[in-house]
Amino acid sequence: MPYKKSASRDNTNHLHAKPLVGVIMGSLSDWETLEPAAKTLSELGIPHETKVVSAHRTPDLLFEYASGAEARGIEVIIAGAGGAAHLPGMTASKTVLPVLGVPVESKALKGLDSLLSIAQMPGGIPVGTLAVGKSGAINSALLAAAILGIKYPTIRESLRKFREAQTNRVLQAPDPSVAAQFKKHGRGPRTSKSRKSS
Repeated sequence: MPYKKSASRDNTNHLHAKPLVGVIMGSLSDWETLEPAAKTLSELGIPHETKVVSAHRTPDLLFEYASGAEARGIEVIIAGAGGAAHLPGMTASKTVLPVLGVPVESKALKGLDSLLSIAQMPGGIPVGTLAVGKSGAINSALLAAAILGIKYPTIRESLRKFREAQTNRVLQAPDPSVAAQFKKHGRGPRTSKSRKSS
């Protein structure tokens, strides 16, 4: 059975006609963790798709998705899963594309089980493992951008601007006590340029 593109959310933009990144997760509840990855990809202007693909409940779909991703133009796969977290590893076993694993925090072991399951892959089938939860999801998108940036200068420059903006936000509010006061009153801190003009 051919992979049905209509079953996933396609977030393409003007840069490319087809998604370059596939964001997959083991269950619908994992979307809370993986959504920041999708949002970060959108901020960077990277076309992507999102889909629930369970390693245990829909193994045939997983194999179909992973083995067909390269032919469809996908260049990086972000896979998030919790608990036994077999999704990233099984995905990596069916494709030569880079697979970035995001451990989803579990209720029983707070994501440690997910982290170890994804990180402890046998030699020969690598999965790039990120931090547990939201931070890992955001960084998976940034790492995907860095990988794609080798080939696509536009994406590399988007990542560069993202990093510069991140740096500037920190430099504009170096004093946490002042920043907290501005936040309390609903105003942003003045930049160094505005202070000089006063």
